Amino acid sequence: MSVDTYSPSAQGRTWGPARYTAPLLDAIAAQAATADATRSVDPQVIAALKANDVMRLSGSPEIGGLNATIVAIADELRAVAQACTSTAWCLWNHLCTFHHFAGLLGPDHADFLRRIVSGHEWVCFPAGASTQIKGETAGDTTHLSGVAAFGSGARYAEWAGVAFEQDGWDTPCFTMADLRQPSVRIEPTWEAMSVRASATDHIHYENHAVASATVVPLEPFFRVGFRDPAKPVVHPRYREDWVAISVVWLGAMATGVAAISLEECAAGIRDRIAIYGTRMVERPTIHVNLGRARALLDAAHDTVYAAMHETDARIAAGVIPSEADYFRQTTAGMQAVQLCDEVMKLTLRVLGGNGLREGTDFERRYRDFQAMPLHINGHVDRISEQTGRVMLGLDAQNPF
Repeated sequence: MSVDTYSPSAQGRTWGPARYTAPLLDAIAAQAATADATRSVDPQVIAALKANDVMRLSGSPEIGGLNATIVAIADELRAVAQACTSTAWCLWNHLCTFHHFAGLLGPDHADFLRRIVSGHEWVCFPAGASTQIKGETAGDTTHLSGVAAFGSGARYAEWAGVAFEQDGWDTPCFTMADLRQPSVRIEPTWEAMSVRASATDHIHYENHAVASATVVPLEPFFRVGFRDPAKPVVHPRYREDWVAISVVWLGAMATGVAAISLEECAAGIRDRIAIYGTRMVERPTIHVNLGRARALLDAAHDTVYAAMHETDARIAAGVIPSEADYFRQTTAGMQAVQLCDEVMKLTLRVLGGNGLREGTDFERRYRDFQAMPLHINGHVDRISEQTGRVMLGLDAQNPF
């Protein structure tokens, strides 16, 4: 699979090659079309990912993880997104939600987190719109009942984070559920046009039992609590907000999809003849659109990777993030996705009707990309509004 053959300055590139997933990329790409058609990632690909150390990248050394930098993880996700966006979507969900779970559970549950990391077990976090789960505690056991929505990667996962309501608690609660138990049922509800094999399905809990000791509070505006130096954390990396991390990684994946789409478009039209026998490579509008797309793509790379490098420097120095850092991350990721959205539209314009007629991978990639600007974590309306409020001296209203 050829990726990004052109760069204005190879030394100035803000991203790097995949290290952990490199041996898997050909297999991931080979099943992408089938995964899209069948709405399920090849089981052999899932097994290969679970056997790979990529699963441990967002875990810190204290719990058996590899403590990879935010940038290094972004490079892996970017490469996988070029091969199969559905597969990348699930892996992205695992890596960023594990970051969240490690922060919420903290040092008191380090042994449990270590078992997940050392076992290369997959996690997901269905907590989207329409999620409604109740918990009832009887002594050492809490029983969960209800439905959780938008469980990306659920059918491939061993564990799910569960946000639920429980009588007697002032805030929502959080725990983790073993998806291999018979009291859990995964309903395939993801019928979207985008990332069709991401298994962003519903999870039904039917009197599912978890140890009460694993239940912790899920405070509104939980990102603020992690900024208290007195709050114990497994590792300083978990003071960084998981939503912000998810948005910058989403931006990195967007650059990957846009890059391979643009490159394959340019390669495919070099020998193409347009109407009346004109060679497409000689048409000025092709030059203009490709050049504009390349500039936008470079800007997207620079924008999101700059924010990630800043994040890594902060973690390495042990500096606790601020609200300004949170909005720096989310706006950078959001803007990278917006810039890549323009790249995809320009690429479509260059391909034209003939490009679509010939059944290239662009159509699938274009459809997959549509999920990125729509994801609630980095949605342009949500992030822009909150950033504007903060600029005016108002409080941010988003609880996540």
